[in-house]
Amino acid sequence: MKNYQHTQRGTLLITVMAAASLAAMLGGIALKPVLLVVPALLFSGWLFHSMTIEITDGELRWSFGPGWIRKRVPLDLVISAEPVRTNVAEGWGIHISRFGWLYNVSGFSAVAVKMKNGQHFALGTDEPVVLAAHLQRE
Repeated sequence: MKNYQHTQRGTLLITVMAAASLAAMLGGIALKPVLLVVPALLFSGWLFHSMTIEITDGELRWSFGPGWIRKRVPLDLVISAEPVRTNVAEGWGIHISRFGWLYNVSGFSAVAVKMKNGQHFALGTDEPVVLAAHLQRE
């Protein structure tokens, strides 16, 4: 049974990838680089067009776009979940931030999660208070 599920769209990310692809095609770049750059941008946009977060079956799970990139952690390892704000420098995608690994497709709202094993990470979401409340209840 799912206790929580929410998908956030990465509208700005998709727009930037599409605009960069269009600019590469129209900008007079030599043919060979365009053949590499445009598919890479479009593929990246497709992979990261959304992020789904679920709390179900004793696990916190999240995945990007079609689900090829996904992760899960047991809820019994989670000791805290706090709404936080990221900044422009921390950006979007998957990378290290001041909260540990950051997984984000849009905006600057996130939930910082700390685990019993000392690991910590942040999940970008457009409903950080709701997600944090669900994680603190579990």
